Amino acid sequence: MQQNELKIGLFGIGLDTYWPQFQGLKERLEGWLAEVEKRLADIHPQIVNAGLIDDPAKAFEAGHLFRKADVDVIFLYVTTYALSATVLPVVQRAKVPVIILNLSPEAAIDYTAFNKLNDRTKMTGEWLAYCSACPVPEIANVFARTGIRFYQVTGMLREESVWTEVREWVEAARTANIMFHNRMGCMGHYYSGMLDIYSDLTQQCAHFGGHMEIIEIDELSALRKGVSEADRAEKIAEFHRCFDIQPDCSAEELARCAVTSVALDRLVAKYQLGSMAYYYKGMPGSENEDTITSIILGNSLLTARGIPVAGEYEIKNAQAMKIMDSFGVGGSFTEYYAMDYKEDVVLMGHDGPGHIAIAEGRTKVKPLYVNHGKVGHGLSVEMSVKNGPVTMLSVVNRADGKLILLLAEAESVAGPILEIGNTNSRYKFPIGARQFVERWNAQGPAHHCAVGTGHIAGKIKKLGALLGMETMQVC
Repeated sequence: MQQNELKIGLFGIGLDTYWPQFQGLKERLEGWLAEVEKRLADIHPQIVNAGLIDDPAKAFEAGHLFRKADVDVIFLYVTTYALSATVLPVVQRAKVPVIILNLSPEAAIDYTAFNKLNDRTKMTGEWLAYCSACPVPEIANVFARTGIRFYQVTGMLREESVWTEVREWVEAARTANIMFHNRMGCMGHYYSGMLDIYSDLTQQCAHFGGHMEIIEIDELSALRKGVSEADRAEKIAEFHRCFDIQPDCSAEELARCAVTSVALDRLVAKYQLGSMAYYYKGMPGSENEDTITSIILGNSLLTARGIPVAGEYEIKNAQAMKIMDSFGVGGSFTEYYAMDYKEDVVLMGHDGPGHIAIAEGRTKVKPLYVNHGKVGHGLSVEMSVKNGPVTMLSVVNRADGKLILLLAEAESVAGPILEIGNTNSRYKFPIGARQFVERWNAQGPAHHCAVGTGHIAGKIKKLGALLGMETMQVC
C-alpha cells in the first residue's frame, strides 16, 4: 500500500576558505560526517548523502540532488562554522523539513592540551573542529526569515540520547510518509446525528496527504457471494487461531463472520487500502444488514495486521489509529465507558473491532443478541489493551477547519472490566481521572480516540512538527 519508502537527505557544512589554512580539518570533518551517515543508516537505510557542502555552488547542486531523489526530510550536520549562503539553497530547493544536528565531537575541548599547542594556527584549526554551535544561530535566523521549518538536536556526536532523539525524528518522518501514501476506505455513511465525527475529507488530505476511496457496502455484500466453502473453512480456522471463541458462539454465526472476513480481505486488496472507516444503518432482513452485522471479527483481523478499521464512519479516528499503528504501537478504537472514582480510573472501550495484536491475553469472541444503537445481532470481540504504559491520540477538528493532534500518556491497569463483548480497559492518568477528562474534553475532540501501547508523546509531537500541525498534550 505504501509504495514510496522514506528517503532521508543528509549533508554536512563547512567553509572552503578553511581547507588550505588548516591542514587535515576537512578530512576530519568528513570522517565525522561518515560516522553520522552510518548511525542514520542503522536507523533507516535509505540515505541520500550530499557530502560536505562548503560553497554556494555545491549548495545548489545538493538542493537539486535532494529534490530529484524525493527526500522526505533532511538532516543538516553542522560540523564547523559555515556561511548560511551555503545552506539556504539546499533546503530551499528540496522544500522539506530540516533537522539541524548540532553535535560536538566530544563533551569539551581539552583546554590544557589545546593551550600547549603553542601554534595559533593549529589552535584555531582545533577550535574550528569543535565549533559546531557557532553557525547555528545564523542558520536559524535565515531559516526563520525565509519561512523554512527547522528543528534541532543538540549534544555530542557519540551521545546515545542524541541518537534516541534522531531515531524519533526518523520514525516520525516514516509515519508521515506512510500517512501521505495511505489509501483509506470510507464505506457506508455517518451515524445519523453524531455531529462530532463528521469530517471534511479535503482537510484530511490537506493535513496528512493520502487518498480517500468512497466504497459502497453493496460491493462488500456482492463479494460475499463469491466466497467458497473452502475459503470460509480456512477463515474459520484462522478465527480459532487468533481468538478465544466462547462456547455460546454458534457455528452458523462463525460461518457468517468468516464469509464477510474473506470478502473484506478481497475488498482491501482490490482498493489497496491501508485503513478504513465504516458504518451502515441497514434495513432489518436485508442483505446489507447480514453483511454489516457480521463484520467485527474480520475488521479486527485487518486492524491487527496493520489496516486499522474504525467504526461509526469515524474518519478522523481511522487516521489516529493509522498513525499509532505506523509507529508500531497498535491503535485501538475507543471512547469513554465510565468513571471509577474509587480507583481513580477511566473505563474506556468500544463496540466493534479491536486491535487484537495489543490485547492483554487472548481476545474473546462473544455473541451479542443486540448491537446496541444499531440493527441486528452478531459476534463481537472482548479485549483489554495490554497492561502498562499507553498513549491516547485524537485527531481534532477545530472550528476554523484545521486539524490538531491531541494526546495523553497513561497506564492501562489490571482490574475488573465490563464483560459485555466489547473492547474495554482501565486507564490511570498521572493527573487523575477527573483532571484528565476535563482537560481532554476542553480541547473539543470527538468522543472517539485511538489507544496504543507505550509512551510515544515525543514521537507524535515530532510527527506534528513535520506535518505542520499543532500538537496538544494534556498529560
